[in-house]
Amino acid sequence: MAVTVRTTLNLDKNIMQTIKIMAMNKETTQTKIINDLLAKAIEKETVKSKIPKYLIANKNRNPDRKEFKKTIGMMKASKGFNPVKAVKETRKGN
Repeated sequence: MAVTVRTTLNLDKNIMQTIKIMAMNKETTQTKIINDLLAKAIEKETVKSKIPKYLIANKNRNPDRKEFKKTIGMMKASKGFNPVKAVKETRKGN
């Protein structure tokens, strides 16, 4: 079951009229029409994204647990290690 969120949108009058007609013709609700259209638009937008899919968090990823476990403990850092500072220094070439 999908979780729904109630919100308020200000839609163009002509768009809303078209949605009403579509809902009547398909014998469904305006909410379903809007959800379906938005889902299709989002899917199209995702395809056009310049961000590689492997960099998008929680994008239907199921990493191989064995491979992931191999990385645990590969590196040790001294106490007080600041990863943000380390990344900044690396970017500067230090």
